[in-house]
Amino acid sequence: MAAIDAPRRLTDLTLEFMAYLELERGLSRHTLEAYRSDLQQYGAFLARAGRDPLEVLPSDLAAFVSELAAGREGHPPMAPATLQRKIACLRSFYRHLRREQLIEHDPTTQLRPPRTRGRLPKVLSRDEVSRLLEQPRGTSAAALRDRALLEMMYACGLRASEATGLELSALDLEGGVLRACGKGSKERLVPIGTKAIESLNEYLNKARPRLVGLREEQRVFVNLRGGPLSRQGLYKIIQRHARTAGLEGRMSPHTLRHTFATHLLAGGCDLRSLQEMLGHADIATTQIYTHLTAERLRDVYFEAHPRAQLPRAS
Repeated sequence: MAAIDAPRRLTDLTLEFMAYLELERGLSRHTLEAYRSDLQQYGAFLARAGRDPLEVLPSDLAAFVSELAAGREGHPPMAPATLQRKIACLRSFYRHLRREQLIEHDPTTQLRPPRTRGRLPKVLSRDEVSRLLEQPRGTSAAALRDRALLEMMYACGLRASEATGLELSALDLEGGVLRACGKGSKERLVPIGTKAIESLNEYLNKARPRLVGLREEQRVFVNLRGGPLSRQGLYKIIQRHARTAGLEGRMSPHTLRHTFATHLLAGGCDLRSLQEMLGHADIATTQIYTHLTAERLRDVYFEAHPRAQLPRAS
């Protein structure tokens, strides 16, 4: 096939792959859009290289990944987590083509990201969490909503999409649990702490009715117009309160999830239970928090132990 037809070939294959992911695997719209973007970027690379998507070699894929890791034409090097997602997309794409018998061999079987020094996610100390949770002050509808949102995200370790997508029917405040809908529409039960339950009850009874009015809205968290809170809206709320807490530049919605996991492990939670609460398919993903806990223990040791520091040279 001529190289000029390769982009059209990839477009057709991408449409079929997206239909498979949506209808058979039930992936979220956010994940589908991310995979579509990844394959468009891959298609641009194939066009420059003059390669057909059904005839690529492992070396072509390795060159694509290396280009992403190093950056090109004014684009900075890609973050390791983003690079891992793009590799996961390519693996899933070519496994699908192999199942459909469009290729004989999967060229991604040996695909690995370039070795980089792994960066551990940022977490907050207990004092920093307390400062953050104290920021939504007053009894306005926005303050009650923000307080309930922050308390719940720290208490339950929810992803941003899980927090914004949470529906009233998923809450059991009397039982102290909620039903989170995670990646691939997989559901799990997560306990809710007492403080979060108190804040949620206050928001649901005093603030949410004022925001929603007569609208029939099923989402728990709504914006100031009474519609569903978006991921962008969630991000802005967290950033605003992080600034007033003196945590600017250290916070994202995922920071509270990392902090939830790290604090649970430090408090004695076992890894399997934490895996269930986070909704991780693979326990290897959960194990990163054991490294975070060990690093935090070292910090506490050197800060607190009177003989931990070597004497300074005179």
